Amino acid sequence: MTAPILLFGGNGQVGWELRRALAPLGVVRALERGDADLADGGALRRFVRHERPSLIVNAAAYTAVDRAENDAELALAVNAKAPGILAEEAKRLDIALVHYSTDYVFDGTAGRPYTEDDDPAPLGVYGESKMAGERAVADSGCAHLILRTSWVYSLRGANFLLTVRRLSGELEELRIVDDQYGAPTWSRMIAEATAAVLARCGAPKATGILAERGGLYHLTASGKTSWHGFAEAIVDWLRKTRQPVRCKRIRPIPTSEYPTPAKRPANSLLDGTKLFETFDVALPDWREQLNLCLEG
Repeated sequence: MTAPILLFGGNGQVGWELRRALAPLGVVRALERGDADLADGGALRRFVRHERPSLIVNAAAYTAVDRAENDAELALAVNAKAPGILAEEAKRLDIALVHYSTDYVFDGTAGRPYTEDDDPAPLGVYGESKMAGERAVADSGCAHLILRTSWVYSLRGANFLLTVRRLSGELEELRIVDDQYGAPTWSRMIAEATAAVLARCGAPKATGILAERGGLYHLTASGKTSWHGFAEAIVDWLRKTRQPVRCKRIRPIPTSEYPTPAKRPANSLLDGTKLFETFDVALPDWREQLNLCLEG
């Protein structure tokens, strides 16, 4: 029997797209929340040993940024301890691990896009847990690919795109933060870029090349906008395509007018040069991705 590619978080925004994107590389076993408990380290380890996969892709995470401030134990279990266990088991099986991380490992004070060489300085529990997960994977010694991304959206789940689309049909005015910057990135593009890198590494048995060229990489759209600019682009598209839009104004506001339990980085831009130079993979501008997603 062919060893499967084991995909954790198969029902999430990125995981859902990975089901299709990874299929040409091998048999994908997509796991949803009830299939494997990432908060139970012992059970997770036993599960991987039973499955004996050819490759592990971890798209699962505790992503409730604000709730994590009062739920640190679970956030750390899912975002830090579980990736470490998956990495240890990958090392034991001599297979590779793909793991996703976030711009929230940075404090957002840099005046330029962050590179992989910049020191993390998370502002809250979520970022701290994701940083710990990165380090656990790197310290395991397994062949790995850690892909940091940011401002992920899709047409499923809960995300900024769907929230703006809904609210634009309900409210005449939207108040959107305009002093946080990033590059909105479509989950499908993340999945397809992941598959492209793995294909170049001979996946599913990508251990050799990833042991040599793997590590930490940034994977986001190119370009730059604010949350306000992102919202304007969404509503503009809805208007142009004659979708029902009640919204007449999108008012820019500072972060101080939209307080949240967890602080967000003001600058979420990630430099993708290293990924392009190593694997010849780069993502299109955020506006192009948004149009493709909405047309889809």
